[in-house]
Amino acid sequence: MNAIKLGILGGGQLGRMLLQAGLDFNLYTLVLDPDEYAPCRHLCEEFVHGDFKDYDTVYAFGKRCTHVTIEIEHVNVEALFALEKEGVHVYPKPTSLQTIQDKGLQKEFFLQNSIPTSEFRLLKDASELKNNVDFLPAFQKLRRGGYDGNGVARLSTAEDFPKAFQGPTVLEKLVEFETEISVICARNVQGEVKAFPVVEQVMHPAHNLVDYLLAPAQIAYKLQRMAIEIATHVTTSLDIVGLLAVEMFVTRDGQILVNEVAPRPHNSGHHTMKANATSQFEQHLRAILGLPLGDTEPHCPAVLVNLLGEAGFSGEAVYEGLEATLQEPGVHIHLYGKKFTRPFRKMGHLTVLAPTIEEVKQKADTIKNRLKIIA
Repeated sequence: MNAIKLGILGGGQLGRMLLQAGLDFNLYTLVLDPDEYAPCRHLCEEFVHGDFKDYDTVYAFGKRCTHVTIEIEHVNVEALFALEKEGVHVYPKPTSLQTIQDKGLQKEFFLQNSIPTSEFRLLKDASELKNNVDFLPAFQKLRRGGYDGNGVARLSTAEDFPKAFQGPTVLEKLVEFETEISVICARNVQGEVKAFPVVEQVMHPAHNLVDYLLAPAQIAYKLQRMAIEIATHVTTSLDIVGLLAVEMFVTRDGQILVNEVAPRPHNSGHHTMKANATSQFEQHLRAILGLPLGDTEPHCPAVLVNLLGEAGFSGEAVYEGLEATLQEPGVHIHLYGKKFTRPFRKMGHLTVLAPTIEEVKQKADTIKNRLKIIA
């Protein structure tokens, strides 16, 4: 393993946790990120301050690596094609990433591969909205570049058109759903596939970020099996090597529809660091290095609570209530190495563990508002 030089495009918290898992594999790690204060900066052997969207920067970075992976989708895929052609192991594969980077191509791929998803229309620009009033209410999504709730607008009536995005977008029919779930699948170089158990995501009502996550999801066993089958089908159809997070809706009439996918470690898998036999980060490394995949079984139920910067505070982060939070047994904190907070910035997460689902929910409700991130 010492001969492996792993390059990671992106130096945020996902890369940070991937690096932490990589310590057990004796990997030589390099990270490329445009933020000179990125959370990964002091955890890798080499930190390169540069733009992962720039062809020349990504190509030059990748030439120093034996393997290249990502912690964010929005990277220069043309450079990755060139690196792959020259023998660098690039995972996820550039062909997979190219489809996923564009939400319009994603939705078309779902249709072409019999993957259940919501109705949608592709718009060249906002001027086409006037011809699609019959499709409302709907969500408008930027085809490229959106993340963590950015690049998504709800359009209920034509009166909402002034807030619509310009440029190419996807218009997705509003889905009346009971539950939002996620399945993280891993597929290694040899084609072995393993899925983590289904988790349930509860979104923040105002900011389109995961507020907290419940593992395992409290849905019928039949729906759990269906969700894992769908996620596995998506993973193999996209020819993924590494992780694929598949976010889905459980509708009121018992259907499961794929919302969108992410070919990297994902917020809906952070609890696996403490709650499962293998973490999503270790599993990603196993997959891209061609190693056998690890056991995905949970040790116990878990709740993941995202730690977001409080509204009205910007500046150097202060963690108020940290001691009181950690007095509770079974509560584990993971901070992301971000010096400065701002409203609703992801600063870390809590993993709450307990023997039963009832206990873990009660414990999470008790502690989730104790810790506040202010400035």
